Amino acid sequence: MTVAAIVVAAGRGTRAGGQTPKQYQPLGGKTVLGCTLAALAAHPRVAQLVVVLHPDDADLFTAMIDVPEGCALRCVTGGATRDASVRAGLDAVAPGTTRVLIHDAARPLVAAALIDRVLAGLDRAPGAAPALAVTDALWRGADGAVAGLQDRAGLFRAQTPQGFALDAIVAAHAAHPGGAADDVAVALAAGLDVAIVEGDEDNIKITLPGDFARAEALLARRGEARKSMDIRLGNGFDVHRFRDGDHVVLCGVRVPHIHALDGHSDADVGMHAITDAIYGALAEGDIGRHFPPSDPRWKGAASDIFLRHAVDLAAARGFTISNVDCTLVCELPKIGPHATAMQAELARIMGLTDDRISVKATTSERLGFTGRGEGIAALATATLLAP
Repeated sequence: MTVAAIVVAAGRGTRAGGQTPKQYQPLGGKTVLGCTLAALAAHPRVAQLVVVLHPDDADLFTAMIDVPEGCALRCVTGGATRDASVRAGLDAVAPGTTRVLIHDAARPLVAAALIDRVLAGLDRAPGAAPALAVTDALWRGADGAVAGLQDRAGLFRAQTPQGFALDAIVAAHAAHPGGAADDVAVALAAGLDVAIVEGDEDNIKITLPGDFARAEALLARRGEARKSMDIRLGNGFDVHRFRDGDHVVLCGVRVPHIHALDGHSDADVGMHAITDAIYGALAEGDIGRHFPPSDPRWKGAASDIFLRHAVDLAAARGFTISNVDCTLVCELPKIGPHATAMQAELARIMGLTDDRISVKATTSERLGFTGRGEGIAALATATLLAP
């Protein structure tokens, strides 16, 4: 599935003060909108950004925004209302998009984990939106005095990005008369279910002048947290030659072939390289240190035993695995038809989501032992994080 993010940036934001709209005012060495776009573009599942601009702001956008790399960007002109602007953004998403995140430009501190929760919510409903339960007592007021109490049970503070199945929200907007406060209101009017996912207190919306200082403080705190974070990179390399057989096991998947791979265990060259990458990031040697080939217990063993041990060792040391990238080097068998299954199997073993694991293949242009069809090589990189 392909995800696009629509950033609604056509408002004037007059309550925030300043000579320019709030989305173009400075924040963290960028602009508010620049921070928002950078956060969305950095998410590995966001393939396209659609920025909805006020018709007077094209020059401001060009002059004050550093366009993020690695994510397709399209700018469109918004309408007189928020829902009209969203419709313009929906019309501009790339073909093949299946899910859309609709986000306020003035929420520059959106975190990757929050985006993950919204996308996960879309696995169980056509809409998903982050919110925070109301915990303060609520009053109704009149003429500057308390006029009554309001029960807070079941009340939430809405946030963005609000996520939807693209076809569903396009149809909902087409049927809506206009004037909705947000896209959840449009979805509910169309009878769509919207899952509530946990919001984030840091995901503030810049509305008033004092919000800039609060956002700067939150950005500074994040910067300090990144400085103190322990980030480890490890790489692994493995080779196995062919022997007689009718299949190979690569990244946990049985692949039919005219040969098998020779090794003390099941010779899963891809999983061995990934395992060694994790051990390397931990400065824990390689598979041979933990599972010596001289030990008959590991004769013919499934390689997921080794990988699970490396993952558990990382967890015991306080690390989470951020991502893994594995490249298989061979002329045959063809890896492409099996890469998705390999990705899913590695995710299952490692307890990660599929989007944190990459499995790809290349040939060696018929050079060397892999080019001569004598075996398969694998390279892998793993990133580990600890606070």
